[in-house]
Amino acid sequence: MKILGIDIGGTGIKAAIVDTLTGELLTERHRIPTPKPAKPKAVAKVIKEIVTHFDWKGPVGCCFPTIIVDGQCKHTGNMGESWMNLKVDALFKKECEENTFYVSNDADLAGLAEINFGAGKGVKGKVFVITFGTGIGSGLFYNGQLIPNVELGHIYHTNGEIIERYAADSVRKRESLSLKEWAKRVDAYLKHVKILHTPSMYILGGGISKKFDKFKEHLTVDVPVEAAKFKNNAGIIGAAIYASKKSK
Repeated sequence: MKILGIDIGGTGIKAAIVDTLTGELLTERHRIPTPKPAKPKAVAKVIKEIVTHFDWKGPVGCCFPTIIVDGQCKHTGNMGESWMNLKVDALFKKECEENTFYVSNDADLAGLAEINFGAGKGVKGKVFVITFGTGIGSGLFYNGQLIPNVELGHIYHTNGEIIERYAADSVRKRESLSLKEWAKRVDAYLKHVKILHTPSMYILGGGISKKFDKFKEHLTVDVPVEAAKFKNNAGIIGAAIYASKKSK
């Protein structure tokens, strides 16, 4: 089944048409910078631009970088207060009348790609897919089944900060941290999550996953850690998989 998958991030909105039976991108990825500020109407216009770019008339899957319940935003995340309690699926539908939108948390949907076709395929027990970008997203799977909206980017670090303000990839860039310095922060975070949840495996996603081989030696947590197979395309693929399941 072919589905348009869209990954809405803090810095960019990316999309491609996906074969949901294989996880393969069937088109080149199209990216548009996320509007600043990322107000609902401005983001909806970018979604319309993307749908028009692909001349897409069918269902659309969308990753959104915060808690989503039945298409409704339940936490502002890094998108701003104007999104709180907004029905994101209805907003996009209003802008693109010929399409039906299926919207869910970005890390959850990136996880769907990895569990179905990637690094987490066939892994038993608890698997956390953790995405590092503007913030930190987390998706939890138990024996391959999604447990939605587990927000581990919002737990507190021992210094009193919310952890994504200490260990997100955006922090690495902003503070000009070396990969080693940043990886030590990630390692401390993964060790803390291990105490809370005893996972079987971590899968690290987001753009930084492309550099996994350059920082993995600095991760000492005694839980298997792998890079997302689909790197920064996992959200697009997972969004398409989600829409294919929901639209049946």
